[in-house]
Amino acid sequence: MSYSEKVLEQLKQKNSSEPEFIQAATEVLESLQPVLDKHPEYEAASLLERLVEPERQIMFRVPWVDDNGKVQVNRGFRVQYNSAIGPYKGGLRLHPSVNLGIIKFLGFEQIFKNSLTGLPIGGGKGGSDFDPKGKSDREVMAFCQSFMTELYRHIGADTDVPAGDIGTGAREIGFMYGQYKRIRDCYEGVLTGKGLTWGGSLVRTEATGYGLVYFANEMLKEKGTDFAGKTVVVSGSGNVAIYATEKVHQLGGKVVALSDSNGWIYDEEGIDLAAVKEIKEVKRGRIKEYLQYRLNAKYTEGKGIWSVKCDVALPCATQNELLIDDAKMLVANGCKVVAEGANMPTTLDATKYLQENGVYFAPGKASNAGGVATSALEMSQNSQRLSWTFEEVDAKLHDIMVNIYKSASAAADEYGAQVGGNKNLVLGANVAGFLKVADAMMAQGIV
Repeated sequence: MSYSEKVLEQLKQKNSSEPEFIQAATEVLESLQPVLDKHPEYEAASLLERLVEPERQIMFRVPWVDDNGKVQVNRGFRVQYNSAIGPYKGGLRLHPSVNLGIIKFLGFEQIFKNSLTGLPIGGGKGGSDFDPKGKSDREVMAFCQSFMTELYRHIGADTDVPAGDIGTGAREIGFMYGQYKRIRDCYEGVLTGKGLTWGGSLVRTEATGYGLVYFANEMLKEKGTDFAGKTVVVSGSGNVAIYATEKVHQLGGKVVALSDSNGWIYDEEGIDLAAVKEIKEVKRGRIKEYLQYRLNAKYTEGKGIWSVKCDVALPCATQNELLIDDAKMLVANGCKVVAEGANMPTTLDATKYLQENGVYFAPGKASNAGGVATSALEMSQNSQRLSWTFEEVDAKLHDIMVNIYKSASAAADEYGAQVGGNKNLVLGANVAGFLKVADAMMAQGIV
């Protein structure tokens, strides 16, 4: 049994109730063995055993009072996974599905994603099973203040810098930051995704979606083409999906389908992005309302968005949304590129099927790193008391995404990783992200 297999077996035994975490760890560890064979010193130092175990796991209750005067209690989490290359960095997810296993999977992925950016940030993640949907602003504020009343003691600008994620937008970050400042009497860049008037960065809203498309465009260039004239399907209709759609349109492509948790829309003429922004960012409505703006569009309840014929697929909704049957439909319909905008939206068997059948595939830890990259740029601006222009931040984001592609591509080349006639970017991204963290951990001793 190889070193990575032994560690994975131990991990499965210890974390048997956390399937998402096991899935994320399996995808990474199975691809690292060629590196481990080259570096026996990693096994001697039990490096993998240390890497898969979080440095710190924090779980706490979050009591708050709703508009009816009733006390509600949620559970809060912060997993500080690895600080070998910088302070912990990762979002706060507010969603009913949140549990410790999901936060651990996201935090583990964040280690490699953050490493790939080339910026000095470690991996962490947090959140709560609180659902902001349908709550009043006052209820959201009550929850956020209670959440931060515990979290504040574990974070700081040089310790742990949380950000937004699913369910955590500018409103939630604002309430949390206000409470942090109130308790600590300290104005520092401890949260990213802040408002532009109080330390936020331009492009942060667009960053994950824009970065995804910049990365996918590098994949297309590898194939001798680009987004111009391409038909694209994007799942989701939140922040990542909206701004991925915007950038695809700017580069000459056409997004024809978007979705939410209820169903999906198909617009043969190309998605009217202004309508989607009004529905989702202003009204906080459902994607079905798109039919009120474009009479020729079609709405389908439930799943099935991956049955739409496309050249490029960008899954931007949530984990494990693209299953093996979806992968088969994409291949049958001639899809050539899949790049993940969400965290681990493609199951392991679907990923393997896509790769083996000639689809050029990018894992989220590489292709959706634009959000955390721009968060780190926000940290830099806060530290320097500066505010860069939209064009400056966008140019830095573009360069970071191009460099991530080059790093993953070079690592795939070095280890001879080809699958289905394409570079194995899953292995390339895992190896490139891992090596930087591994070198730092070795240099810092057994900690």
